[in-house]
Amino acid sequence: MEHDEIEALREGTPAWRLLRAGNAALVLSFLGRYFVEDNHGAVSSTELAAALDDQLHALNLAAPDSPRYPRSAADYLQDWAATESGWLRRFYPSGSDEVHYEATSDLEKAYAWVTGLRARSFVGTASRLETVFALLRQIVRGSESDPQARLDELQRRRAVLDAEIERAEAGEVAVLDATALRERYQQFAGTARELLSDFREVEENFRSLDRGAREQIASWEGSKGELLADLVGNRADITASDQGRSFQAFYDLLLSETRQDELSELLTRVQSLGELDPDRRMRTIHHDWSDAAERTQRTVRQISEQLRRFLDDQIWLENRRVLDLVRAVEAAALALRDSPPPVGLDVDVPGVEIALPLERPLYDARPAAEVDSLLDPDAEADVDISVLFGQTFVDQARLAEQIRSIVPPASTVLLDDIVNFYPIEQGAAEIVGYLALTDDDLEVIMDESQESIIEYADSTGPRRARLPRVSVRRR
Repeated sequence: MEHDEIEALREGTPAWRLLRAGNAALVLSFLGRYFVEDNHGAVSSTELAAALDDQLHALNLAAPDSPRYPRSAADYLQDWAATESGWLRRFYPSGSDEVHYEATSDLEKAYAWVTGLRARSFVGTASRLETVFALLRQIVRGSESDPQARLDELQRRRAVLDAEIERAEAGEVAVLDATALRERYQQFAGTARELLSDFREVEENFRSLDRGAREQIASWEGSKGELLADLVGNRADITASDQGRSFQAFYDLLLSETRQDELSELLTRVQSLGELDPDRRMRTIHHDWSDAAERTQRTVRQISEQLRRFLDDQIWLENRRVLDLVRAVEAAALALRDSPPPVGLDVDVPGVEIALPLERPLYDARPAAEVDSLLDPDAEADVDISVLFGQTFVDQARLAEQIRSIVPPASTVLLDDIVNFYPIEQGAAEIVGYLALTDDDLEVIMDESQESIIEYADSTGPRRARLPRVSVRRR
């Protein structure tokens, strides 16, 4: 790291400020035990102040006349949650009017660094080396794309397992000695605590995203769609990042009922080993993981809640704007009711001549045609004029009245039923007349998926008309 970067961290990082604070021992001993060791989440100010007051009382008993920490517990908590400190987060949770406190990731980083300064009577290295080898094997095997190479490795591992099975069947069981057990237990405990610290840092990252979303919503002046696209994009970037994918995979693994049962059984068996001096907190460490992961997921849900509230507020504002416009129109109409404005256009001249160039017809050279429509009166012509007197006229008004006489308003009837009441008298032309009705209160509906047959008689004999299923609806 460069000199300027270290200087910036020294001045701006809350964890470094905590290490430089005059009452760092009180802050780390109380907050580290309460939030880190005991894995408490958000807690009310009353409960946290009572716990701090008990510790202050115990520390001040040594010198009651000149106490080491003379201030009240509430004052200390407010100082630790101030912006210039940043070791506690002070907020009002949803549905509560009491202040709550929650540890920040910087407090956990400082506490982890201080606890790492303690001298350890036993430092294991062999198990770490084996962990390094195991991780390297996972990386190499997980990135191997050659099927034959993967098959060779699986066969090698199977041979090792077969040899171990044979030794176990022969009664040769290799167990870890006490040193190896303590070494691996120490590594397990350290990794378990680091997981809790990682959760708090992930939660802090999501909370920063939530805080940025709130600030962006409060100061946004553009369209709703642009803001939603920006917020959802930021949320997707966090979820799709390496940190987000790793956290989601861990959370899914933790929620697996099979893995939970296996983890509980393993922890119970490890805690019962006589060679170890087990940490009581490790017995329920998986519950602490679940609580920390749930707090992180709750922060993610707060981001979605902010988006929902923003949409609800925008809809309310848009509806309010529509109502304001409607009321403005109503007020303008009432103001003009007694004195309406003049309607029309006053023109100084009697008429306006408008000539558009495209209105002029184009030249059309049509051939001249000579028509002689007069007949020679002396010429004998055999002309059949009976066709002029055989025209059929269908009175559609009569058809409409027939429909109204048998169809109530807001009802529908089939054309077959109408024909049964009023038989066809004018042949196919009358049927076409029914289909061509255009009255406002009548609507002819044809269903092409079904078929109907109407029978009637004309001058040539009985007839049958095949047509789609026709119904008439009276509005």
